[in-house]
Amino acid sequence: MRRKRGRRKKTPKIENVTQGILKILKAESSKSFNYKQIAAKFGVNDASSRNQIIKKLAQLAAKQQIEEVERGKFRIVANINTYTGVLEITSKGTGYVLVTDLEDDIFIPSNNLNKALHGDEVEVYIYRRKRRGKSEGEISRIISRKRDEFVGVIEIQAKYAFVNVQDTRMYTDIFIPKNKIGDAENGDKVLVKLEDWPDNAESPFGKIAKVLGKPGEHNTEIHAILAQYGLPYEFPTEVEEYANKLDTSIQQSEIDNRRDMRKTLTFTIDPKDAKDFDDALSFQVLENGNYEIGIHIADVSHYVKPGTILDDEAYERATSVYLVDRVVPMLPEVLSNNACSLRPHEEKYTFSAVFELDDKAEIKNQWFGRTVTYSDARFAYEEAQHIIETSDNSIPSDISLTGEAYTADQKIADAVLKLDDLAKIMRVKRMGEGAISFDKVEVKFALNQNSEPVGVFFKTSKDANKLIEEFMLLANKKVAEFIGKQNPKKTFIYRVHDEPNDEKLAALQNIIGRFGYKLDLKDRKTTTKSLNGLLKDVQGKKEQNLVDTLAIRSMSKAEYTTHNIGHYGLAFDYYSHFTSPIRRYPDVMAHRLLQHYLDKGNSVAEEEYEEKCNHSSNMENLAASAERDSIKYMQIKFMKDHEEDHFLGVISGVTEWGIYVEIIDNKCEGMIRLKDLTDDHYIFDQDEYAVVGERTKKVYQLGDEVFVKVKNADLIKRHLDFILLGSKDEME
Repeated sequence: MRRKRGRRKKTPKIENVTQGILKILKAESSKSFNYKQIAAKFGVNDASSRNQIIKKLAQLAAKQQIEEVERGKFRIVANINTYTGVLEITSKGTGYVLVTDLEDDIFIPSNNLNKALHGDEVEVYIYRRKRRGKSEGEISRIISRKRDEFVGVIEIQAKYAFVNVQDTRMYTDIFIPKNKIGDAENGDKVLVKLEDWPDNAESPFGKIAKVLGKPGEHNTEIHAILAQYGLPYEFPTEVEEYANKLDTSIQQSEIDNRRDMRKTLTFTIDPKDAKDFDDALSFQVLENGNYEIGIHIADVSHYVKPGTILDDEAYERATSVYLVDRVVPMLPEVLSNNACSLRPHEEKYTFSAVFELDDKAEIKNQWFGRTVTYSDARFAYEEAQHIIETSDNSIPSDISLTGEAYTADQKIADAVLKLDDLAKIMRVKRMGEGAISFDKVEVKFALNQNSEPVGVFFKTSKDANKLIEEFMLLANKKVAEFIGKQNPKKTFIYRVHDEPNDEKLAALQNIIGRFGYKLDLKDRKTTTKSLNGLLKDVQGKKEQNLVDTLAIRSMSKAEYTTHNIGHYGLAFDYYSHFTSPIRRYPDVMAHRLLQHYLDKGNSVAEEEYEEKCNHSSNMENLAASAERDSIKYMQIKFMKDHEEDHFLGVISGVTEWGIYVEIIDNKCEGMIRLKDLTDDHYIFDQDEYAVVGERTKKVYQLGDEVFVKVKNADLIKRHLDFILLGSKDEME
């Protein structure tokens, strides 16, 4: 009887053997390894696995990715098709590595990410050049993690838990051992700290760092927004205690070291709900008929000293964060709202830029230094605007800070009017020199006592706002100029803004052409002039917010640096941030450096301050992202209470998966998924920024007005879905 032949046992295959070998050799690039040592690193010792490694070593050597330095011993070939850069992961789970030295990004398939996460600094090996226009590569080493804390929802099982991370760019959940769940309950929104990612594990291991609360609850979601970007919402106890023990009294011994300007007429103009007043203006008419105007800034550096825990905390935060329902300050309240806040009828230590201007707003003299000032009055923008518009110092009750009518001091009212005249002259001159006027509409919410949105309104910049803006710009510009023009060169903190690249401007030109607008991109002068013309022409139009947003996106990002290249948007050769040290750390550094150079100090270490500039720019970007997310969250919360209403909107974006619509009345943006358009099958036309019905040939194009209603307002995912009711032409 013939014996049955047994089924051949399947040879186990080592996963990602190429990446594994390269990773092992790159980790110790000065050493050489034989196949046995590499097999041990893989944790395998069977004949089949060893043969796979031997075969792959020969292939990699043939491709000259590795070299055989002696018989059977291999090491990595240095710098062959290997680069370092930052990984960006898409919502589809694939990635791109941005490399400074390469013109194009490197595409990374999802199976070649090798445990790298969005934002990580990585080493990437290019194994295929220019496939479909993109080089293709694999992550060979993670140099540093961008972040190790993530926000998500925990699901607890009998012996373990895992966290589903909220960020769509996070392609894996995080495994939580039973003993690291802490106080979290099933379904809680949590902050999880990534601790390890074993070689043989599909998911990283982590522990619960903080329980944020139940998903959907207001405070939970606001705290989750902050946690997602690594932004704190409370101060460490020791920092609060340190700040509370500071002597914040005004001392004669300190006054003696300052210019005493307490008798000069001084006042603040700020938003009605402001609590921290960074800046004040002083005004007096000189005997020669010119005007002495002081821009007085809170002297934060008097209290926040280098090397203290207070300074360390301020530096780490780098900025205050302005969410829809709260401010997360850079400094503890005892400083931000009290000692450093230029409150009315209080003496304060200040750092000042004092200018003598003539009637044509030409600067005749300037002075910088530490001062002591006394604020005679506080104005809301609305009150100052009333004086500018009417030349009347009687403030009506409906716009006053107190809600009661009163008469402002005539001297202050006259000062406001003269400052407005001078500011308008400076603004005209600045615009004539090529500055761009970005007066974007700001979305604000009327909130009840429970932080529920009961209304949406738009904040626009009026003359009173522009008055303050011009004098703050003047101080920032002249401080930067004063130091930037010194010889020998001095290290300083600049706020720079590079010129937009031609591709972005061409893309903007293409889009605004859909609305009948045109840019003249012949040179810098015609570009800025036509940009200003565009921004003026769209004011009050349905497409204003869309065009404003697209125009801003076409610009380069402003940033902090010690390397001055000027500020394109403001048309300044020198510009810094000097006027908001309560809420921006770069301003604190600018104050310290200015005083250091006034005291005839030598130039400070450029490398040290460049690192601080990079940190400040990064934190500013995180804060801006958190602020945008909080606005989006509140918009969705507002729309959730209006699910049965019909809204007129403008198509603000078109993609292969849906149409984005911005509601004209409240600027809330949501998406109509193409699969929800049931009257036809719609095809995305990238060139026309449109979707077109296959059968009906119906077109929905960027800029079209349509009626929509809410399909789904998801507070947890912060996503708003619309149902298309029809075009404006069809519905009217």
